[in-house]
Amino acid sequence: METNDETRVIERNFIPEVAVLADGDYPSSHIPCAVLGKVPFVACCDGAVDSFVADGGTPRLIVGDGDSISDENRNRFSSIIVKISEQETNDLTKTVTHLKSLGYKRIAIVGATGKREDHTLGNISLLLEYMAMGIDVRMYTDYGVFIPVDGNCEFESFPGQQVSIFSFGAIGMYADGLKYPLSDFTNWWQGTLNESEKNRFTISATGKYLVFLTYEK
Repeated sequence: METNDETRVIERNFIPEVAVLADGDYPSSHIPCAVLGKVPFVACCDGAVDSFVADGGTPRLIVGDGDSISDENRNRFSSIIVKISEQETNDLTKTVTHLKSLGYKRIAIVGATGKREDHTLGNISLLLEYMAMGIDVRMYTDYGVFIPVDGNCEFESFPGQQVSIFSFGAIGMYADGLKYPLSDFTNWWQGTLNESEKNRFTISATGKYLVFLTYEK
């Protein structure tokens, strides 16, 4: 198997070019709300625009088939609605793919969890596909952030930060700076409930995995 010895650095201060608001539970925590408030370009997945507008936001782009948007907002924002009716992908992937076609490569996703659990799991797993598309992507929930990784990675952290690792076929997993040792996990639960002991920690591996980091209180 081909290996990549280069170590990617994950900085805590991620500055996205665009934020994508999915149609899960609308964010209530300060971090995802700050993302929506500070990023100048917010793209909404179809029906998410109604919640965003009700919260005082103004979308720059709306992507989807348009059937979940209120009549008022469909008329108000008709000039920025990109209708993609095919059913092979969900609205989140349609939005991310369209943004990539516009040249955006640093994307923050919010509002992608909650409501139906099957949609939540699907949205989280899609982060690996977006990474494979060449996008630097993170998904912010009300509790922490999901980051897709391929190979070796160093994370800016803080002592006591809760860390979970979900392997998607990664092998040779080893960590420095985490409380508990890693192994080649065969089930998702095995990499959960770890903890950072330093201001940085590293994970060495061959293959792809997801890392979940809780916010600092």
